[in-house]
Amino acid sequence: MEVDERQGVRLIRADGLPDHATGQFPNRGNPNRISAQSYYFRVPLRPAKTGRVVFYRPNHLFGVALNGVVFDPNTAEYWNDDRRSGWMIEALSGARPLGMDQNNAHVQPDGSYHYHGVPTGLVDRLARGGKPVMIGWAADGFPIYAQAGLRPSWRLKSARDAGGPGGRPDGTYAPDYEYVRGLGDLDECNGREGATAEFPQGTYYYVVTLQFPFVPRCFAGMPDGSFQKQGGPHQGGGRPPRGGPPPR
Repeated sequence: MEVDERQGVRLIRADGLPDHATGQFPNRGNPNRISAQSYYFRVPLRPAKTGRVVFYRPNHLFGVALNGVVFDPNTAEYWNDDRRSGWMIEALSGARPLGMDQNNAHVQPDGSYHYHGVPTGLVDRLARGGKPVMIGWAADGFPIYAQAGLRPSWRLKSARDAGGPGGRPDGTYAPDYEYVRGLGDLDECNGREGATAEFPQGTYYYVVTLQFPFVPRCFAGMPDGSFQKQGGPHQGGGRPPRGGPPPR
């Protein structure tokens, strides 16, 4: 991954190829092969909160890891195969075999390897004796960390909403969960304020967790349009930002 900082913007160019061991692809649950991508992203050097939660649609990436692999927690699988229903199947629920590997990742039809949860191989490589590990940048410019022990503030609902699948909420679908302010250590977007090694004066940062939402599903700031997928719901994207990609 190549990064250039200029005119208040961090420009990121990456090929999306992981720098750690992966599972076997294609596999029984995922017929796709990993291939190089041409990612061009831009994020503000001084991100700011909007004062409201900004949820993103399945055609938008959450962010990019320090190794150039993208965070893309949404899926193309829905209850009754009906995208309009809103009942998206959670990739890490195990309800449908999607060929996840040991890094909570798999491959899109366009060959893009992407994370749905904690990128185990990357975290292991960057680990610093149990301290918070910075692992990437979110689309709004705030950093992404992996930090053991921090609890999300989401939980399973007591009953499923009307108009959807029957049965009790079990984590199969994203709408099985609800946010409860103060339940855990993190806010609705799985973030918090705090000092880190990279930001000793403090910053807002996101946390990828072992429990839902795994990868945050919303932003505290305004996501940049370069993280919108260019090839439909299955494909990663990002075009060269204005001013061109970072110089080689």
